[in-house]
Amino acid sequence: MGIEFGLTTGSFNTKYGPLAALGWQFQVRERLKPMEKVQDEAGNPEFSLADKLIQVLISIMANCEYICEVNSRLRSERLLAQAWGFDRYLEQSSLALALNRLSRTNLSQLGQAVQAIWSENSRALGHDWRGLLWLDLDLSGLLCGKEAEGSEKGYFSGKKMLLDAN
Repeated sequence: MGIEFGLTTGSFNTKYGPLAALGWQFQVRERLKPMEKVQDEAGNPEFSLADKLIQVLISIMANCEYICEVNSRLRSERLLAQAWGFDRYLEQSSLALALNRLSRTNLSQLGQAVQAIWSENSRALGHDWRGLLWLDLDLSGLLCGKEAEGSEKGYFSGKKMLLDAN
């Protein structure tokens, strides 16, 4: 199944297009598969504990500062849920209850799953640490030429630096 992104006038749009694209890529590449190792002792509900934790992760990426914001921001976003492999989003109370019921075993399993996801996807882990990792930040806001290597237009709040007229 493929997902098509574009502009429409339909009532089925989502305001979380980039998050939907990310979710679809995670589904296709099975990036969050290690989360399935986080098991719930409660049996086999409609949504597993891993599904609930992934929905909490999505809520964080959707800029929900509190779990209670899930109902107002994500519950109506069916297309976003489908991009992440869910039919719908759970209510905030179900997600909060799942977080409250995490045992030490669950937390250990979650830690192992996050470590596995990090190990499989981190570019920093592939860096040759015998040498230096150069990180160049320029916070001066000075203009640079279009020919400058690796230059990109950025945003600086406040006053811009004036070029010397001399």
